[in-house]
Amino acid sequence: MDLGLTDRVYVLTGASRGLGFATAQCLVADGARVVLSARDADAVAAAAHRLGGPEHAVGLTADLADAQTPERLVAAAREHFGRLDGALVSVGGPPPGSAASITDEQWRRSFETVFLGTVRMVRTVAENLAGGGAVGLVLSTSARGPVPGLGISNGLRPGLVGMAKDVADEYGPRGVRVVGLLPGRIMTDRNVELFAATGDPDRARAEAEAAIPLRRIGAPDEFGRVAAFVLSPAASYLTGVTVPVDGGVLRSL
Repeated sequence: MDLGLTDRVYVLTGASRGLGFATAQCLVADGARVVLSARDADAVAAAAHRLGGPEHAVGLTADLADAQTPERLVAAAREHFGRLDGALVSVGGPPPGSAASITDEQWRRSFETVFLGTVRMVRTVAENLAGGGAVGLVLSTSARGPVPGLGISNGLRPGLVGMAKDVADEYGPRGVRVVGLLPGRIMTDRNVELFAATGDPDRARAEAEAAIPLRRIGAPDEFGRVAAFVLSPAASYLTGVTVPVDGGVLRSL
């Protein structure tokens, strides 16, 4: 199936590695061009190089906690590639810990990046998609059910789902689609860290896999292919929904 991605341009945040980078790989492989952002200058430059360099990808150092970041990324897409067709908004996972054990300062910092940073990015991109397009949000299965030990994520992700639905309603008449993506256990650096934090990563991984109907941890490219489809014109009638990419973990209908 032709996804219709040739020469389309997407901005991806938090995309020097993990799910953002995996999605960028899938987009570029199908002919799209991308603007990547991340806080680590060397990492984002290396990621853009791996995707083929300036003809296919450019990298910017940016932090979603900075209110100027969304406009900078939109401007970069137009400056380098002459258009903007959508975005994938991904933010690094907040600190682990139960909701009760997280400090006020950790809550505030996470709200600024995970929540408010995402809101600013979504509304800025949506406002700049005059000819229609798509915005994907990398959220978590915690948006539908709490994940033990991830109190901040459990608190903030459901609110982002509601925000995404609201934006989808508002910008739908202009042809702008907004879709949430709910990754479960995908073998990114983040999950490696979470497994290691248990003190027995092998046991933690085995227990996680036992709870997944497919009995394995997902690979980043398995998420990336779903995200690329959601952002593509091939998914033109898909908006205002959340799509689990979790191997069947979520039990809700």
